Amino acid sequence: MTDLTSQADAQRTAPTTWTGADIAQKSSEIAQIVKQLQAESADTDMLLRLFTKAAAETIGSDYASITVVTNGRIETPVMIGEIAAQSDALQQRFGEGPCIRSATDDTTVWIDDMRREARWPTFCAAAADLGIRSMACFCLYIAGEERGALNLHSTELDAFDDETRALGQLFAAHTATVFSAVREKEQLRTALSSRDLIGQAKGMLMERYRLSPDQAFSLLARLSQDSNTKLVDIAQRVVDAGPE
Repeated sequence: MTDLTSQADAQRTAPTTWTGADIAQKSSEIAQIVKQLQAESADTDMLLRLFTKAAAETIGSDYASITVVTNGRIETPVMIGEIAAQSDALQQRFGEGPCIRSATDDTTVWIDDMRREARWPTFCAAAADLGIRSMACFCLYIAGEERGALNLHSTELDAFDDETRALGQLFAAHTATVFSAVREKEQLRTALSSRDLIGQAKGMLMERYRLSPDQAFSLLARLSQDSNTKLVDIAQRVVDAGPE
């Protein structure tokens, strides 16, 4: 982060007038929203989308998205409104923008007037042409190599005051929890799929070569090690080859 950017962020930062009791109350209200949405849907992917939409509606944003950056790869798993999708697409194309900055630098970023914003001139000019006038991006503290941001877009200037920014940070904390649940579900689904595939390959090798389960697995493991290929990929090749 450059000194110039740090100064710009500092000039834009103003403390909220909320008291500790206010924050506790708002956090409790958001927790109730999460509880209600969880009761409405057991699908974590849908829950993440519903919660992002709830954040936008509660704060008064027109559009919202979640940006995820993994080893330089930028993705948008959740988009509420076409403008949000186009905004993230612009940042992916230019390799710059507030959503990426918020995700990778673990910081909150907001833009009061898109046409006067100087930090990302290429993106901001294109975003203003889309009709976006102000934005707020909140870092999602998620585990692992992924970095994320909850992004709110508005067609109005100065749409996010100190209180709505504080509220957005509370939503971001809960969104990160929901996002982690989605990722855990995806990892479990992948693990189960891999286990089934390896089991299918073992069965084919057992039948083809009259091997015991342990012998079939040892053969797969040896092929994986000798070729420096993932075990699940070796299993996929065996399955794809079919019975011989």
